[in-house]
Amino acid sequence: MKDFWNDRYGRAEYAYGKDPNVFFKEQLDLLPPGKILLSAEGEGRNAVYAAEKGWQASAYDWSENACRKAIQLAEEKKVSIDYQICSLTDLSFEPESFDAIALIYVHFPNAIRSMNFERLTSYLKPGGSIILEGFSPNHLKYQAEQPSVGGPKSDDFLYSVEDMKLHFNGYRFKTLKQQVITLEEGECHVGKTEVVRMHAVKS
Repeated sequence: MKDFWNDRYGRAEYAYGKDPNVFFKEQLDLLPPGKILLSAEGEGRNAVYAAEKGWQASAYDWSENACRKAIQLAEEKKVSIDYQICSLTDLSFEPESFDAIALIYVHFPNAIRSMNFERLTSYLKPGGSIILEGFSPNHLKYQAEQPSVGGPKSDDFLYSVEDMKLHFNGYRFKTLKQQVITLEEGECHVGKTEVVRMHAVKS
């Protein structure tokens, strides 16, 4: 799987574009700047946007090519980001040290989903925000009609509103919905699909 992502991010163009995800941008703009952790951040579009808005942005991904292009984008935008080449289990931040965590198209399979969400949210301060956008189970029918929309090809990786309520029980939901949208993110997210959008606040 690491080879797959290194290949995708090894091309000259940015696979998902250089602009931040629309929902991430909308929700981040509602928050005062602080420290943010971006999970499986790829080529850095969201981390760089956060840095431009005054956030101290940390990110990780296991693709060396992703890191290289994220740093390149940060230099282009004249900001700095902390980017680690690693997996979630390799992170060693202090507990409750981030004001926000972003999971933009970070799809954990069912078997490790709860564990990974718990590990990530251990880094979030009480009162901190989780911003998540991911494909819903209905994504597969849209993907069958328009493969250019990208995303997982198995429902084991897809998220529903019910999943989010279960995994983030006790959080306050500022936004939680399944919504049909049209993606225009680089070459790898193009087309109509359904997503889950969540902005949750840790108690």
